[in-house]
Amino acid sequence: MAAARTRGARARRRSAVVGEFRQAWQARDVDALVRLLDPSVVAVAAAVVADGGGRAMASPEPVQGPLRVAEFLVHLAGLAGRLDLLERTVNGQPGLVAVNGGQVMTVYAFDIDESRIRCIWAMRNPDKPRSWSS
Repeated sequence: MAAARTRGARARRRSAVVGEFRQAWQARDVDALVRLLDPSVVAVAAAVVADGGGRAMASPEPVQGPLRVAEFLVHLAGLAGRLDLLERTVNGQPGLVAVNGGQVMTVYAFDIDESRIRCIWAMRNPDKPRSWSS
């Protein structure tokens, strides 16, 4: 029972981190985003990896380091214009689905260690998120 409570607490914390991340990203708050990103993200060698499937723009190389990732995300927010970020379960974990005008643009999955995000995967291939709805 103690293990189940621990897993439940961890799941709630991961969900809270994703919620805080969503709010910071929508506010374009670089400092808040940096605080949510693991300081050793460069050592982990993964920060933002995107799958555009050749049909959507995506960063071909990982963006590494908390400040670079935060600035990259704020830049993306500026390019996206009006975009709704919905908190959804992605691969069995808390994630985000970016929707514009009812159309799914990107699905984000996270690797979260305690209270910091170690990795963000962005799936932008328009053929893959068909099962997601706003």
